[in-house]
Amino acid sequence: MAKILIIEDDMAIHSLIKDALDLHGFKTLSAYSGTEGKLLFEQNQVDLVLLDLMLPGMSGEQFLQEIRNHTTVPVIVISAKNDQNSKLELLVNGADDYITKPFDVKELVARIHIQLRHAATNASVSNMKEIHYKNISLNLETREVKVNDRNLHLTGREYAILLLFLENPQKVFSRANIYESVWNEPFFDSDKTINMHISNIRNKLNIEDTNYIKTVWGIGFKFD
Repeated sequence: MAKILIIEDDMAIHSLIKDALDLHGFKTLSAYSGTEGKLLFEQNQVDLVLLDLMLPGMSGEQFLQEIRNHTTVPVIVISAKNDQNSKLELLVNGADDYITKPFDVKELVARIHIQLRHAATNASVSNMKEIHYKNISLNLETREVKVNDRNLHLTGREYAILLLFLENPQKVFSRANIYESVWNEPFFDSDKTINMHISNIRNKLNIEDTNYIKTVWGIGFKFD
């Protein structure tokens, strides 16, 4: 039974989410500020976080930044901010999904199932403990990624995209291929989301004279 941390300061919305998750058999933890949420996250084995942005104590953006330094636990942002730039910025900085208020509870539950299924798939993707490719090593148990023994801090999406390339180093992926493999849903977003994630991975790899992710013009990307 998955344990979900709800970080939401609006009592009515918090109760709505908690009642829906309880009804669907999830265990829940409740926090009403970013600071309280961070404390509960550190003290418990959490499978997924539902995160509001405008929180007392510590903002949702700050919470996300802090936990992404050491974990890839799925985070679904639930926010009244509905502009495209805010959504893209949160996804690039480590959110795994973004849903705007007001929202449909059934859709929220469906998105939770998608993220939990995706996390479980990544955890059991291979019996190998590590994947090595040139100067890159990826530990499938700890999800630790190193380049020339230098630790990389990747978001959950970045890790999943890099793993996809490492498992298929000669395959050319379209943007739709990447989105549907990593997000586990039909491709409906603009190319900008994938391009920003690829750019971030390239910058974090940052190996002199080596460009691992090649652009295949008119098609997409491949590892080389």
